[in-house]
Amino acid sequence: MPKLNENYQNLKESYLFVEIAHRVAKYTEANPDKKIIKLGIGDVTRPLEPIALKALHEGVDAMASSETFKGYGPEQGYDFVRQAVVDYYKENGIAIGADDVFISDGAKSDTGNIGDLFAKDNVVLIPDPVYPVYVDSNIMSGRQIEYIDANAENGFLPLPDKNVHADIIYICSPNNPTGAAYNKEQLKAWVDYAIANEAVILYDSAYEAFITDPELPRSIYAVEGAKKCAIEFCSLSKTAGFTGTRCAYTIVPKELTFKASNGEDMSLNSMWNRRQTTKFNGASFIVQNGAAAVLSKEGMAQCRENISYYQENAKIISDMLTKKGIRFFGGKNSPYIWFECPNGMESWEFFDYMLNNIQVVGTPGAGFGKNGQNFFRLTSFGLHENTIEAMERFDKLF
Repeated sequence: MPKLNENYQNLKESYLFVEIAHRVAKYTEANPDKKIIKLGIGDVTRPLEPIALKALHEGVDAMASSETFKGYGPEQGYDFVRQAVVDYYKENGIAIGADDVFISDGAKSDTGNIGDLFAKDNVVLIPDPVYPVYVDSNIMSGRQIEYIDANAENGFLPLPDKNVHADIIYICSPNNPTGAAYNKEQLKAWVDYAIANEAVILYDSAYEAFITDPELPRSIYAVEGAKKCAIEFCSLSKTAGFTGTRCAYTIVPKELTFKASNGEDMSLNSMWNRRQTTKFNGASFIVQNGAAAVLSKEGMAQCRENISYYQENAKIISDMLTKKGIRFFGGKNSPYIWFECPNGMESWEFFDYMLNNIQVVGTPGAGFGKNGQNFFRLTSFGLHENTIEAMERFDKLF
């Protein structure tokens, strides 16, 4: 009989979005005539950009000829895609090397798999509320998790406590679920803390393309010293609408080294490269061809059109919450709007209240941690007309 990973027994029985889907399905079965508007899961609704579609078709066509056919590609990603990431960062004032870049099928995969590089007995520091993958992947590995409070008082942007030691630190900015974004000074505090504690920051920048404030950094590498302590994850899911197409990249600087127990230096770049070449066969050539196209100047201009569409949706939601006098975070520099549940409701109570009374679906904050108990998340990724209708219904509800 095999010995199982019993850490799975410590996971919550139901994943957040599974429970949401269950409640919505039950309501729909009982009320088939009601139109439900879903502003909960952060999935995009706009079609892919023309430049992406053209490049994807070119990738497919390449498979039709033995001269251009592609079989196994490099596990780290094709050189032309890695260079496209480098050029994209350069446009944003950040210098990275092509061999720091690893192309994958999604930031969710990489943020979960990065744990392969770290031993079980590391102390992990995670903000609450938080994207569930950070927590669950470490529970699966049996690591000790310490939480730092993100709350309304600190703008859902907690800063390090010098009296608390951590080995691994998770930061997401702009944040999912709260929409809050760290400024450069605040990120510098985290970089300084990580260096002082000989810790590593796992920095999720999946929503960096939504930042419009030029004072807010779009990469942790805008902070001096970050290459010595941070791994950055980014995705084309929200930047270019690749939620179903699947492509992302992870930056592991070569400067990122730590001492092993035998005193030898170990490079996280080399370790991640070894991990990927062992456990991953690389993203498909077809998808990578599309990714390189959207990372170009022309491609990003087209992506900006879709992002602006979602930003307008965020403004529609934010304007309604402002009208109703409801405290909220995000909605600017982020596709997420995180607001306080009206009338002192708890988030799952408010979820049912919205579903039953106006047939609008959001995400209960309690699913992201205890500090989300009285908060609720809406996303701007719906269709424009649905977002308007949802807010018209909301206006009549309160």
